[in-house]
Amino acid sequence: MNDLNRGALSRISISLPSRLLAELDRMVLKRGFGSRSQAIVEMINQQLVEHKSDLGFDVMAGTINLVYDHSTTNLQKELTDLQHKYIDEVISSLHVHLMDNQTMEVILVQGPATKLQMIADQMISCSGVITGRLQLTTAQIPPLHPLS
Repeated sequence: MNDLNRGALSRISISLPSRLLAELDRMVLKRGFGSRSQAIVEMINQQLVEHKSDLGFDVMAGTINLVYDHSTTNLQKELTDLQHKYIDEVISSLHVHLMDNQTMEVILVQGPATKLQMIADQMISCSGVITGRLQLTTAQIPPLHPLS
């Protein structure tokens, strides 16, 4: 079920330059959206996520995506230690061995956006990390162990 099928819908009207509308139609077709509305909803959702993450106080879920050289001395220990240090925010992780001593690690996180960015920055700045990025969403993971 996509976002267009959830709850009541409101109609709006927008005006676009013809060049921009043609680019939108090409993107809708190429990415397989069912309609312009579906594509625009996705774009608005992405902008709202970015806006909320910029504010920094909303609890958000996301992933920290890393590619690193696993032959770098102490790097895997350093990344593991950071995950343990932020155990309240780090939900799970998965790593996959790539070619040429490279590992891809995806770390599932939830917490205030500013704290998640700080954790991601600490991991990305570790010596041996080739590339990294924090990807957030406004959706939240239900509490794993609800307080009684």
